[in-house]
Amino acid sequence: MAILPILEVPDPRLKIVSEPVTVFDDELKTLIKDMFETMYDAPGIGLAAIQVGVPKRVLVIDLQEPVPHEHEHGEHCDHDHGVINDPRVFINPEILDPSEDMNLYSEGCLSVPDQYADVERPAAITARWQDVDGKQYEEQIDGLLATCLQHEMDHLEGILFIDHLSRLKRQMVLKKLAKLRKEHGIAA
Repeated sequence: MAILPILEVPDPRLKIVSEPVTVFDDELKTLIKDMFETMYDAPGIGLAAIQVGVPKRVLVIDLQEPVPHEHEHGEHCDHDHGVINDPRVFINPEILDPSEDMNLYSEGCLSVPDQYADVERPAAITARWQDVDGKQYEEQIDGLLATCLQHEMDHLEGILFIDHLSRLKRQMVLKKLAKLRKEHGIAA
């Protein structure tokens, strides 16, 4: 397994529309393992293959939950004493039935580091996708997983979360990112 470099704006490859996966082989399995390792290292909760320079319709998501534990006095505690991983792989995902109810969520992206903005998306979706062996699934998804899946699926179409913002808000986010890069001596 390997930690792959994550593309960041304004890399033009982030605007590429990804190709469907037609071959489910060991190379695909290696890519998925590397994507999980890269996402966990970043750290993030979702990653599209195009974000690591591979224009394939492959997403990995893990909404990692903190493991609750008990203090010696019996109180419930949610500190970072471990996480419950729930890694999910979505290959060739599609949205079949977005809800009319909308959800507003402050989104961030590993390709737009340290920047967040409110994005409105359908609160629930019916999604269809394949797993690493090509088996097809269909599921009603809501909450953070629905938001994350829609965010990652946008990457497959060359869309970033900042593309959902007004021109002014998008320019503000990009300006903040450029300022942060300059402060840290990172070329844009």
